[in-house]
Order: sequence, then structure tokens, then C-alpha cells
Amino acid sequence: MKMASHIHGESTSTASAFSAGQDHRSAVQGRGSRESRLKYSRAALALALLALLSACSSESSKPAEPAKPEPKKPELITGRSAFQKLYIAARGWAPDAKPYRLDSSATSDGNGHDGKWAVWRAGFASPSRRSEKSYTWSGSEAEGAPSRGVNPGIEDSYSPSNSNTTVFDMAFLKKDSDDAFATAQKHGGDKILEKAPDTPVIYVCDWNHNTNELVWHVIYGGSREGAKLTVSVNASTGEFIRVEK
Repeated sequence: MKMASHIHGESTSTASAFSAGQDHRSAVQGRGSRESRLKYSRAALALALLALLSACSSESSKPAEPAKPEPKKPELITGRSAFQKLYIAARGWAPDAKPYRLDSSATSDGNGHDGKWAVWRAGFASPSRRSEKSYTWSGSEAEGAPSRGVNPGIEDSYSPSNSNTTVFDMAFLKKDSDDAFATAQKHGGDKILEKAPDTPVIYVCDWNHNTNELVWHVIYGGSREGAKLTVSVNASTGEFIRVEK
């Protein structure tokens, strides 16, 4: 009986040891599984951080897009101011160049009611070269306008006997286009603009060989042919000459 009891004790002890071993292995395996999951989570987090840093680095390495330049505002100036710029260019072409005409062009930048436009053109003649050439100044980027700055035209033959190209001394141009506009307003121009405020006012300055005077033609309309009113003003004194139309 003692032997059986001893054997039974040993069996119980062995079973307990076996069970304890299994629990130990389970605990070890559990810890191993948790450690594996922890390692996997750390690795996944590291990869995510690496991808984020790589994306940030890639974005920062891209060159910044240049800012789009803002469109320039039109530069509106009077006839004399434009003439000075054009005269300098013409004297570079021919030292004896003299003007025979100065005129403005209507653009969408303004209306000319202050004697100012963004496009002016002047014609010059050179007796020594027997040629004439026009120059255009532009302060506009409107559709159809010349490029900004002074633009030379094509050189052509010149005849001193042509009354349309009679040259004048620039010293006669004492009154500006805004002065001419102020005079024209007092002789019918104000009534035109009162009825039609959007009417453009353009300007032509040339020499009248019949009266030997430099004349501003203040034209109420987009062209001389279809003008509602044209007033002649003396470009040296600013005095009213006559109503042409």
C-alpha cells in the first residue's frame, strides 16, 4: 500500500510538473507573440514615418512655381510728353530730322478727355536723306496696340513740296494736348460729351502752310472722317481758331 501511495504521489508530481511546463511554454509563447506584434507595430510605424519624411522631402525639393506677373497698367500721357520721346528716337535716325505730324490713337485704355492717350505717333522728315520715317510710342497692352516703348516705322521717300508733310520747328509746340482739349470744350466740345460721355477725343497736330501756324485738331470721335466735332486750336498760343465740323 505504501508503494502504491508512493507511485501515486510520483504520478501526481509528474503531472503537476508537466502542467507547469506547459504553462511556462504558453507564457513564453505569449510573451514572444506580444513581442513580435510590438516589433511589427514599431516597424510599421517606422516605415510610415519614413514614407512621410520622404514625401515631405520630395515636396520641398520641387522648385517653387514662379509668381505670375501682374499686368502692367496703361501709361497715359499728353502729346508733348510723347513727342519728346519720339523726337529723341528720330534724331538717332537722322540728326536733321524734323517733325511734320503728331497724332494719337484711340485704345481701350482711355477716352482722351484729359488730353492723354497711351499711343502716340509722330512723322519725321530728313532733307539730307530725302526720307521720312514715323515713330510710335506705346504705353498700352490693349489689343491691337504696339508693344510698349518707342517703335520705329518704315523709311519712305520724302518730298519737301508735299503739303501733307510740311515740317515744323518743335519750338512752335508750346501748348499741350490737354490745353487744346480745354479750349475745344469751350467751343462745342462740352455739349458733345454731355450728350455722349463715352465719345473718344483724339488729337492731330500739324503745320498749316496757308496760315503758317501749328495747329491742334481736337477730334470728337474715333476717327477724323466720322467725327461729331473737330476744333482747331493754335498749338503755340492755345487760342481757338475755328470749328472744322
